Amino acid sequence: MTKFESRIGKLNTSGEKAFGFLSDFRNFSRFIPADKINDWEASTEQCKFTVEGVGKVGLKIIEKEPNKLVKITGDSTAGLEFFFWIQIKEVGEKDTRVKLTIKADLNPVMKLVATKPLKSFVNLMVDKIEEYSFD
Repeated sequence: MTKFESRIGKLNTSGEKAFGFLSDFRNFSRFIPADKINDWEASTEQCKFTVEGVGKVGLKIIEKEPNKLVKITGDSTAGLEFFFWIQIKEVGEKDTRVKLTIKADLNPVMKLVATKPLKSFVNLMVDKIEEYSFD
């Protein structure tokens, strides 16, 4: 498995509010680049969308640890085994850190092609999460 980690982002909110927001796929559309994603559909636990040049992708939440972790994987439409973690750590009042990690089973060619876009994706998503006003 190949691992891609974001930088650690800083949120001006509680771990509880960050978790509540980040554990609901209906909130994710604001973090997804609109020029690359189409046909966004989401419920609390699942989402489906089309990635330009890739096709239809589905995600589902498979584990939640309140105020600490959201673990996501692809549904059968993804065609690739991967896991996506959102780690949340409250370090003080209105001071919560967030880190995103993707672990994917990539063959050598896919690894070469996907490394830069996936690393960029997790950091861009942290940037967008940091910009969100939780209060």
